[in-house]
Amino acid sequence: MDGHTPGATPGLAGDGGPEQPAAPRGAGIRVLKRNMKRSGSKGCLSQKHGLGSREREWLREDPNRGCVYVYGGDPAASGPDLHVVLCTVDTSASEICASKGRDSLYVQLNGDLVRRLDPQERPLHMIYSYLTHLGFQDAARIQEEAAYSDLSCMIRFYSEKPGPLEQLDRILLSGVFNVRKGKTQLHKWSERLVVLCGTCLIVSSVKECQTGKMHILPLVGGKIEEVKRKSNCLAFCSAEAQAHTYHVDFDSPADYQRWFRQATKVVSQRLSTVDLSCQSLEEVPEHLFYCQDITSLNLRHNFMQLESPGGVSSLCRFTQLRVLNLSHNKLGDFPLQICDIPNLTELNLCCNGLAQLPPQICRLLGLQTLILDGNSLTLLPEELGALQQLSTLGLSFNDFSNIPNVYEKLCSVEKLCMAGNCVETLNLQMLNNVPQLKYIDLRMNHLAQVVGGSMEGIKHVLYVDVRDNRLTELDLSCMGSLEQIHCERNQLTELMLCGFSLRTIYASSNRLASVAVFMAPALLLSADFSRNCLSTVPDWLGDAKKLEALDLSGNLLTELPFRLMCSQSLRKLLVGHNQLKSLPNPMETIPLDTLDVQHNTLSHLPDTLFIMALNLRFLNASANVLESLPSASSDEESISRLHVLYLTNNRLTDQYLPVLAAHINLRILHLAYNQLEAFPASKLHKLELLEELNLSGNRLKTIPSTVSNCKRLHTLCAHSNCISVFPEIFNLPHIQLVDLSCNRLTDILAPENLPPLLHELDLKGNRDLALNHQLLDIFSHIPILKIDNKPFLSAELTAAPTTPWCHGLAEMSGQRNKLCISSLAVGDFAEGLEALYGMFDGDRNEEVPRLLQCTMGDVLLEEMQQSSCDRTFMCHTFLVSHRKLGMAGQKLGSSALLCYIGHGMSDHSNGFSLTVANVGTCKAVLCRNGQPLSLSRVFCAEQCPEDLLRIKEQKAILTEDNKVNGVTCCTRVLGCTYLHPWMVPRPHVSTVALTVQDELLILGNKALWEHISPDEAVKAIRHLPDPLAAAKKLCTLAQSYGCQDNVAALVVCLNIGEDACTCEMHTLTLPNPPGTTATKESPDSTTPSSSSGIASEFSSEMSVSEVSSEVGSTASDEHAMAGLDCGAMPRTERRCSLHPIPSAGTFQRQPSCATFSSNQSDNGLDSDDELQLEGIITNGSRVEVEVDIHCSRQQTPEVPHASSVQGSEDDSGGIFVQILQQNSINHNRPLTLTHEKDELPPAMSAACMYRKKHSNGSVVPLEEVLNLIEVASVAPKRKTGYFSAPSQMDPEDQLVVPPHLQNDVREQLGEVELTAQDRNGGHEEFDTAL
Repeated sequence: MDGHTPGATPGLAGDGGPEQPAAPRGAGIRVLKRNMKRSGSKGCLSQKHGLGSREREWLREDPNRGCVYVYGGDPAASGPDLHVVLCTVDTSASEICASKGRDSLYVQLNGDLVRRLDPQERPLHMIYSYLTHLGFQDAARIQEEAAYSDLSCMIRFYSEKPGPLEQLDRILLSGVFNVRKGKTQLHKWSERLVVLCGTCLIVSSVKECQTGKMHILPLVGGKIEEVKRKSNCLAFCSAEAQAHTYHVDFDSPADYQRWFRQATKVVSQRLSTVDLSCQSLEEVPEHLFYCQDITSLNLRHNFMQLESPGGVSSLCRFTQLRVLNLSHNKLGDFPLQICDIPNLTELNLCCNGLAQLPPQICRLLGLQTLILDGNSLTLLPEELGALQQLSTLGLSFNDFSNIPNVYEKLCSVEKLCMAGNCVETLNLQMLNNVPQLKYIDLRMNHLAQVVGGSMEGIKHVLYVDVRDNRLTELDLSCMGSLEQIHCERNQLTELMLCGFSLRTIYASSNRLASVAVFMAPALLLSADFSRNCLSTVPDWLGDAKKLEALDLSGNLLTELPFRLMCSQSLRKLLVGHNQLKSLPNPMETIPLDTLDVQHNTLSHLPDTLFIMALNLRFLNASANVLESLPSASSDEESISRLHVLYLTNNRLTDQYLPVLAAHINLRILHLAYNQLEAFPASKLHKLELLEELNLSGNRLKTIPSTVSNCKRLHTLCAHSNCISVFPEIFNLPHIQLVDLSCNRLTDILAPENLPPLLHELDLKGNRDLALNHQLLDIFSHIPILKIDNKPFLSAELTAAPTTPWCHGLAEMSGQRNKLCISSLAVGDFAEGLEALYGMFDGDRNEEVPRLLQCTMGDVLLEEMQQSSCDRTFMCHTFLVSHRKLGMAGQKLGSSALLCYIGHGMSDHSNGFSLTVANVGTCKAVLCRNGQPLSLSRVFCAEQCPEDLLRIKEQKAILTEDNKVNGVTCCTRVLGCTYLHPWMVPRPHVSTVALTVQDELLILGNKALWEHISPDEAVKAIRHLPDPLAAAKKLCTLAQSYGCQDNVAALVVCLNIGEDACTCEMHTLTLPNPPGTTATKESPDSTTPSSSSGIASEFSSEMSVSEVSSEVGSTASDEHAMAGLDCGAMPRTERRCSLHPIPSAGTFQRQPSCATFSSNQSDNGLDSDDELQLEGIITNGSRVEVEVDIHCSRQQTPEVPHASSVQGSEDDSGGIFVQILQQNSINHNRPLTLTHEKDELPPAMSAACMYRKKHSNGSVVPLEEVLNLIEVASVAPKRKTGYFSAPSQMDPEDQLVVPPHLQNDVREQLGEVELTAQDRNGGHEEFDTAL
């Protein structure tokens, strides 16, 4: 430790307080005592307490140096006992313990179990290795990340083992009473804390109840006696041979009776099953060894020691033990003492790093179940064959390359469990030597061939699973007794089976061109051949007389056999995504219940379909070319039983709508994207049982008033129509969701009462809709209300720069109760012409996606200041966001997709580039010249073979549904840190240069891309000019194609012209490309807070305090970290040849749009306000504000007229402020303050104009009408909501001042700069920027 030792540590403790004395061996280690305040993030430390300057300098000298945060052992203490230890990567745990005067050091990973470190382990090296595995590569950056205190949510060190707070739930009774130990009168009475916990009585000192000595008295099988000589006194006695007796004197008869009743129940128990899983145990509690009735002991997920007094070697003392679970203990070696437990019948040793089994295992003659999954075994000893009673042997996810020969001796084992090994060849001849095997599980191996079939046949195998292998051919025709076969996700082109006993076939996701089944499959019930290359239906399927379910979707079928359609057993037929042009007409009644024919080229359905298929309840015929519908039966005895009908994306007209009236039992009806112009009111009146109606994407002008007769209707979607009159839905008792976006609504009559269950109302995209204050007040009670922030009416008032992109977002919860997807959409990100789009899918949780929505934009800004490499700053953005999730990310996770549009940073070009990074299953697709270009990867076990290999090498267990440890199918996510090291946050990053051929960018979650291919998505929306309508269409199509989960689509329309300006001038009005109009991005997107000026919108279902309390550290102010100083790298401002860099001293200010949430009030007012501020749109706890501040200087010698189309700048310069107003009198007219100083009101003189400076650097007049700006700037400083965390440093702001005010401004700015230089060396920091 010569060059790397902390011997050069500064002599002062810096800001950390008094220095702790060091032991001789740890003399080179600096220990700083810190009593840091905890923030509201459940234990993460505030980052405002940094190291001293000398400590930081010492750390920067060598990247192998760093600091380790060591916490006290009591997590419930009021003041955190924290020490910051400066050391090197070579410093061992014993040295740190010596410097702190402690015996041991403990580590906790991801808020889970706590284990004691070995003396030779190196804490700082562990931290650096952890960060390296996450994805950090640069040594200096690793040192910087390790200095953050909120890293303790992932890896934390303790000087003492923290008390298990979860044991408090097992406490039955507790109190402070007088206690006497022993039966004689010589012992004195002493005041003690007495606790009845579980099955034990715990007696301890009152003052040292947490850390002092505890006397534990097992009560099971013991005695509880009344002390006759003393009232209200009980004697507790254990069943041990030399057990002590404790006399407890209670204060009142009530306490006496309560303790007596509860203790009597405990004593009468006969303890047989003990569960000590996930307790961070190294030894079994001593009192358990006196319980001779224990037959089942669960020690899963602990740190059991092999040779310690109460460790694994002592388990043989449980003579009656039958079931023992030692999985996930990292034993390393098989404990030989277990072989001495005579009655053991079940042994679980999963995930212990075992490399071999000892021959002594043959002594466990009564063993029936042996689970060895997740180890590193390559061979099994021959002595294992002596266990003739062994019936279950689990060998999944080991390193076997062949099937062990010992199976030939294990006569009772019926199932071969070897999933996730390295078997490359399956020899069927070997199976003849093990006639007892009935189930073969070889999924996720390296199988490339199956050989050795013979004419004799294999008659004992009933079940074969070879999913997720590398097979190209599979011939199992020799297995005459085979009942079920799984061969999904291989590369099969041929499949041969024997159909004598066959009942189910699962062969999806292959390349099958033919399937041969010898002997008619008379017992076949279900077959799945989806996503293959079948051009014809196999003939033998017509002989399957008991076939009930058949899936042939995703093939190349052009026709269906007549006898298949007329089968008298088939109930479920799926033939979607084929090339069918027609379906056979059934000539007799058929029992068909479910029919899916979507994505074909059907122009009509069979004429007798509804007449002969009387039991038909589900029909999906979307994405065809249907122009007509067959008639339903008019016979009263043959009433249609159809419940679900999907006819989206066809060519149906109004002519055939009366046919639907005959299906009176319809519950779900989707007629989106057809050619409907009117829906007959009389026909809708008959659909009284309708629950969900989707009429989107047609040419409807009204919704019939008879919709009010559908009393069960809960979902009405009619977006992208021509509806001008709001439908009569307010009297529907069960209505929950109404989507009327992208229509032509102009007015809504105020209802007397809202439906009680109305949860979401979407009115976006109705440009002429005016909502008065009365309607806004009524609609504010709807949890999710989506309305437009009105754009400017004429181009003469447009002062915002034109961006070559615009976006639209659609999110639908489907049939789930909550939306677990959050999106990020910022069209004017960062300093200039840049944009940021993202999507976060939490699968089953909504907390992590919202936290990522709030923080990732700010994190990206910080990383862009530190690195100009797109791959580096994108990767670091994901890794830092993973850390910032804190405690919320320990058990929950989310897929994440981030798309940044900026200038070519890698090649320093003037063009735009698109950088995409993702983890999980969200996906981005770029439409280039009409063709889809995938920019992201899907990280799941089924589609990412390298990640599958990685997690298999790390001995993760994948369940049969391909979920890691049964939790998630993703292999990379943000969060879920408890699944480390299998789950990592390292993203896939790709960058493409945007060209004039790029038309669209589509972001979607997993559910969207599972039902819509990239080709179809591009073709479906390429012609739509409105990105909101395009996003709505994608989600609607996905739902009509069968998606029942959350679905989200974010569509970005790109207009990257060859003559597009690419400079970063903040307020420069750019020329529009030919054929386009200037558009202003409205702040209606869902995005985070603070420094980036990003708008945010959150549903009022979840309070802002919930998110703020869950995030580990959402603070964006990382400059004051508890460690190193990270100097920001200034970014060079780029200008094109059309707009050279202006002269020094010219300042420009970019427009600022903000939408912020606050729980101060529910009507947009503070507690002291009496009137609602103009420009504020309120919605429950959501407050949306739109403010544009444009400070421009002279650009042209000509002063535009007030009515000019390009009236955004003038020759005199000045300040131009536009505030969106929305009220009943003037709802759409922006308030304009004139440019000339002479035209300013008296209150806006020069002295007043520069009197108010906000924290974001903007300078505005102190006029009453501009109180809105003050609200927007002060709101982030409140200690509530999403703005409770400090923000980042805002880039240096620039202002444009009029020529006649430049002298005054320079004098005032000069005074400010001198003051700032005296304080912090010329750098100015702002705590908030909008």
